[in-house]
Amino acid sequence: MAAPRGPEAEVAPRRRRGAAAAAPGVRGSSQEPGIPKRVEELRSALLSPLPTMLLLPFSALALLLLTCLALEPPPRRPSPSNPAFCSFQRQFLLGYLPALAADWLQGPLLFQLLHSRGFLRSQIATLYSCGFASNVAFGLISGPFVDRLGRKKSCVLSSGLCSVSCLLQLSQDFLALAAARLLAGLGTSLLFSAFESWYIHEHLERHDFPAEWIADTFSHVALWNSGLAVAAGLLAELVAEGLALGPVAPFLVAVPFLALSGILAGKNWEENYGKSRLCGKACGEGLRGLVSDPRALLLGLVQALVESILLIFAFLWTPVLEPHGIPLGIAFSGFTAASAAGSALFRRGVAGRLRLQPLRLLPASVLLLALALLLLALPLHPPGDFLAVLLLQLSCGMYFPAMAFLRRRLERGGDVAGGARWLRLPLGLGVALALPALPGDPAGTRGVHGDEGLRVEDEGLLEGDTGE
Repeated sequence: MAAPRGPEAEVAPRRRRGAAAAAPGVRGSSQEPGIPKRVEELRSALLSPLPTMLLLPFSALALLLLTCLALEPPPRRPSPSNPAFCSFQRQFLLGYLPALAADWLQGPLLFQLLHSRGFLRSQIATLYSCGFASNVAFGLISGPFVDRLGRKKSCVLSSGLCSVSCLLQLSQDFLALAAARLLAGLGTSLLFSAFESWYIHEHLERHDFPAEWIADTFSHVALWNSGLAVAAGLLAELVAEGLALGPVAPFLVAVPFLALSGILAGKNWEENYGKSRLCGKACGEGLRGLVSDPRALLLGLVQALVESILLIFAFLWTPVLEPHGIPLGIAFSGFTAASAAGSALFRRGVAGRLRLQPLRLLPASVLLLALALLLLALPLHPPGDFLAVLLLQLSCGMYFPAMAFLRRRLERGGDVAGGARWLRLPLGLGVALALPALPGDPAGTRGVHGDEGLRVEDEGLLEGDTGE
């Protein structure tokens, strides 16, 4: 029997029973006021903000996917039909795409997972900073490291590091989670350096395929990567919320993808090495290439500043949107679809009738990014915040291909990418140090070693300045 809910809840049933006994088969006047009340409650539920914030990301995702299809320009030339090349390309994609899928699966619910462990926002920021710092610092030497260790070994190592990082998310210990973020930063740095360098070496040196066919492979990678990013957000939402497995579920789902990538790469790929260079010498070459060309310095500075902003955004987007009831996995899919739409817009502008120069599209993308950040700084309604984040992701979709094109144009005389990593290092480390100082912690709670460990009270060790 249900517990009584108060005197009014007890009196109302008696009145209804009395009216029914007095006039069987006839609705008593005491029931009539209840009907408009229930209708009003139903109307209020339907018009509440929650359905709007549920429908908005779904609608935006569908619209953005249709936009991608409409904007995507036709290929300039048909894909090569050489059977040996198609087999080699398929072998590479089967090893690379599962690793990309696993990387995307770790994005949507990381903040929510750490928050569910009971950590303060400043502590979560510290964990994010561990990942940022390890990625930026190791990125400075990742090229020489991969060349000396072996590119296939580096690909397998990337899958192994990321797998351990995902499994460590099961822990509630702060130090274990910090180790997970460090390993994730190292694994991600290898993911975006070892796989592509392995492919380019095999394509040109071992198989002697035409250099023009490299673009075909990476266009396939870009297309699949966009689809995997959208699917990863939907899958994360399904396993975490739909199946009620919690925010750690996407990390566990990522482990089989990483294992598949490591097994296929280790079994089917041949090992190759780059030029054996000392890390200090390679870093020095990148720095000399940066300071010898003012254009490279300017481009590297723009890249470092924009990517530092995006590091801060990667931490802040969840606490900005989650209080409004927006499903984080669906929102993440919308973000990646917006980025794909921006990339399609870039390709349409460059290859379409307008024939725009990437040098003109890069400032346009940075201006759009600045506009989105300005909108996020304003006191907007929840739909406005979500649309501002979509605009930010759209600008990123335009920015990255434009930056990559201009960087390739400058890489003839020196290591521009290595020089840009020198600029990313102080800015990335600065962001990593600044994130824990951001305000927004609630008063009080758990410490870094769990409920029995260090406690952080109102004037505790790691707490921020203001309440959430």
